[in-house]
Amino acid sequence: MLARRITTSSNSSWLRRCLSSAASPRRSAAMPPPLKGVRVLDLTRVLAGPYATMMLADLGAEVIKVEHPEKGDDTRSWIPPSAPLPALRVDDWNSLPPESAYFLQVNRGKRSVGLNFKKEEGKEVLCELVRRADVLVENYVPGKLAEMGFGYEDCKALNSKLIYASVSGYGQSGPYSRNPGYDVNMRAEAGLMHITGEPNGPPVKVGVAITDLTTGLYAKSAILAGLLSRAQTGEGMHIDVNLFESQIASLANIASNYLIAGQEATRQGTAHPSIVPYQVFPTKDGFVMIGAGNDGQFKKLSSLLKRDEWATSESFSTNSSRVANRTTLVPLIEDALREHPTSHWLERFKGGGFPFAPVNDIRGTFDHPQTRAREMVREVEHPRAGKIKLVAPAVQYNGHRMEFTRPPPVLRQHSVEVLRELGYADARIAELQHKRVI
Repeated sequence: MLARRITTSSNSSWLRRCLSSAASPRRSAAMPPPLKGVRVLDLTRVLAGPYATMMLADLGAEVIKVEHPEKGDDTRSWIPPSAPLPALRVDDWNSLPPESAYFLQVNRGKRSVGLNFKKEEGKEVLCELVRRADVLVENYVPGKLAEMGFGYEDCKALNSKLIYASVSGYGQSGPYSRNPGYDVNMRAEAGLMHITGEPNGPPVKVGVAITDLTTGLYAKSAILAGLLSRAQTGEGMHIDVNLFESQIASLANIASNYLIAGQEATRQGTAHPSIVPYQVFPTKDGFVMIGAGNDGQFKKLSSLLKRDEWATSESFSTNSSRVANRTTLVPLIEDALREHPTSHWLERFKGGGFPFAPVNDIRGTFDHPQTRAREMVREVEHPRAGKIKLVAPAVQYNGHRMEFTRPPPVLRQHSVEVLRELGYADARIAELQHKRVI
């Protein structure tokens, strides 16, 4: 059955328990899923929105992902790569493409309902889902859902306690609000691409859709704040989170350098504009990342490189002097490191008192002893693809990670199940399937 709708009074008691437990001694027991009983209606696709709703599912929320009954989320067709299909277990799934690796990573813990709500009968189903939801998350171009009768005001009329989160490219207002926005565009337009790349090279993008992921994190936090607010006021709200502003907010010290000191940023490669040495250096056979973030750490690095004189040199003894003399110091460090292979330096720097790291490929990342010790990979049984491996949630609570509640869903896997929970008779469900509403 669908989880019970949380009332204002139960939300208040939930908030009181949260506040009182904050002052309690830390316990070693695993934390119960804090969002158990919270129902999330997920109308998002691709990455930012699905990433946010997946993290809510990780915390115990019941997430119903509404997809087009034939196409599904855009990322279902982003193949290769895909999970292997050892056996097709349900005839209705034979016509579907293989399960996309992209889709599988950001949609665990959800149920999939295939629903065409451009049709009137589909709108009726969606209205019923809205009435029963605690949270709705959507990433349509601003105004599009309102044209279809499911904007914030429409949904508020159906459910006054609804937390309605809109994830968009540029936000719900302003001259660019109706423009479609993709991660790579925002990295270019909101400053990130300008500061990424080698000093004399062209702008480049980060290797993952980092602006989408950042926006998903902001959206998740905002939704949790909305639930806490509703616990106090009994009222829902409209949350406006977008890629453009999330990326600007994520410029961090680069933004502060400009706003406070008027300093325009430049591309630094792997280097840091305000710390030296703090970058990737070549070795005899590869690369090593070194981050000597203060004068004491630089002194330790100098000693291990057998260049103790650097730490007492007027040109290098303080960080400000090292920044001023970057073009002199960096080649000297490169020359020293090129004397030996990476493995030599990793062993020599061990316990040296400053941050360093090899530049691992993805295989090296997942073979890393810390990755294995912390169990950052989980295996789940997918109903169509069999056993698949996924990256675990990044946070532990009392030494435990939240458990996966469900594998990523097959397209429209739960349509019948959810409609039955809404009170639809099997004959009516079959009729909606025949009309391709679900």
